[in-house]
Amino acid sequence: MRDPQERLRDILEAIAAIERHLYRGRGDFEHDELLQGWFVRNLQIIGEAARAVPEDVRALAPDIEWQKIVGMRNVLVHGYFAIDTDIVWDAASRDVRALKVHIEQLLQRL
Repeated sequence: MRDPQERLRDILEAIAAIERHLYRGRGDFEHDELLQGWFVRNLQIIGEAARAVPEDVRALAPDIEWQKIVGMRNVLVHGYFAIDTDIVWDAASRDVRALKVHIEQLLQRL
């Protein structure tokens, strides 16, 4: 079983994977199904890793919206037929940047 620090590092690795391709911009994202899949997959990883972080560790970072992250993962995995690419883009281009800072701070505390 992976420990909480490993899960947090998984989140940071998925964020880094997203960040590597953000430079391509929204236009490329909207027209490139491979790029869309890349972002969706890494958002799924973030959600799965967040789901596995124990409650006591989550409590150390109350500013992180753990349930929303896990909820998004559930939609991406189980509601794949209803994925809104606008939401995926916003999460990838805006939300993961803020999450990265919080995860790095939490990792330092552990």
